[in-house]
Amino acid sequence: MEGRKLADLETDVAILGAGTAGLAAERKARSDGARTLLIDPHFAGTTCATVGCMPSKLLIAAGEAAHRVREAGRFGVKVSAPQIDGPAVMARLRSHRDAFVSSVKSTYEALPEGTCVKARASFSGPDALSLDDGRTVSFRTTVIATGSEPVIPEPFRALGDIVLTNEDLFELQDLPHSIGVIGAGPLGLELAQALSRLGVRVEVFDMEDTLAGLAPGDVEQSLREPLQAEFPIHLGARPEPEQGESGAVLKWGDGKMANFSRLLVSAGRKPVLDGLELEKAGIETGEHGAPLFDRNTMQCGSSRLFIAGDVDNDLPVLHEASAEGTIAGANAASWPDVEPMRRKTRLQIMFTEPNFAMVGDIPEREDGHVCGRVDYGDQGRAKAMGRNQGICELYAERSTGKLTGALLVGPDIEHIAHLLAWSMERGATANGLLSNPFYHPTLEEGMKTALQEICRTLSLDKPGEVDEGALPGDRQT
Repeated sequence: MEGRKLADLETDVAILGAGTAGLAAERKARSDGARTLLIDPHFAGTTCATVGCMPSKLLIAAGEAAHRVREAGRFGVKVSAPQIDGPAVMARLRSHRDAFVSSVKSTYEALPEGTCVKARASFSGPDALSLDDGRTVSFRTTVIATGSEPVIPEPFRALGDIVLTNEDLFELQDLPHSIGVIGAGPLGLELAQALSRLGVRVEVFDMEDTLAGLAPGDVEQSLREPLQAEFPIHLGARPEPEQGESGAVLKWGDGKMANFSRLLVSAGRKPVLDGLELEKAGIETGEHGAPLFDRNTMQCGSSRLFIAGDVDNDLPVLHEASAEGTIAGANAASWPDVEPMRRKTRLQIMFTEPNFAMVGDIPEREDGHVCGRVDYGDQGRAKAMGRNQGICELYAERSTGKLTGALLVGPDIEHIAHLLAWSMERGATANGLLSNPFYHPTLEEGMKTALQEICRTLSLDKPGEVDEGALPGDRQT
């Protein structure tokens, strides 16, 4: 453009953020022939590896090990109470976490020379960026993949280091004596159970009346009851924090009060958008400040901007971030030719015990769907394991019997959730799944009860048979 100063850096696709979504976008755009720049202020690794999926699962694994020792007596196995070495637990966690992070950082190092730009970027126009090191970037298209960060409500900020989030919990050198968890969502509940099993006094608080965003009902209750048996959960509570002599004091309800050495705030995450100056990019934003976008193209309106990952405030899980990055990278490389791409079956898992999972779309009951249920409290293999907890609901189209969604609470339900998601991807019906082999006795076998109920409701042929040789207590098979 006449009179315009030349940019210091020029590229086809600029990707802002080097997390899971940004890496996927860069890889796809480059493989499609575009010149790319991956811009990030830290290149510290992905949220999953550094402060999310992996360190939390390491803490959960430690908690499960201690829990199995305590539960051994139920099976006639006599053992002494576990001795928890907090510093050793946290050292193992960080050692494995750091190895995962190193693996991500090696991905950066393997990128073509000049691809990575360590700087903080902001928009200076619809096709230009300014970097905090003074350089400028011109681009054909850009992918915003700056991720998200924890929300800390104002009253908790005043408590300083007493308040933790998932971004600093894993840096503790030892386990806290006690901890109040603010937020009964998936991350808060996972960490609360893990810490409780490691001997930390834990209480959970949430202003909502149910756990994990679930609607009231049997499924939610089947999750809440076993968790409440391990640690107190205060629902419908708005705790007010105060500084205590050796930690924090939480007050809630009608004069209730509890003291904690630390607080863990898990009250949601917000898109990292501050400083981007999106108004200069000329795109429309929604109520959370994130750009409005088409989730099948990841395009922001009709602009040359695309978005992917947690920053879009849609489905904040790793495989979705990777998929969105791939879609955004492909369309950013081909812009202005933009093609919608089919999104995969929704799959979300919470790694408490029992597990909770959501698969596909959960319809309204009267919306042309039927429901089949199985109660894992009365399922043979679950009883043998001493982990007979949870209720699962499967949903199918009334007109076809095609499975469309599932709400699942039960032992090791993460594996059944995958099987159901894969089946829904192939368009499986309840009747079709019942034609598959079910080994006896397994947890998967319990799904036959829910599938048979769907088939009976729809009057489908051969809705499965209960094996005549089933053991007593296995009527759920």
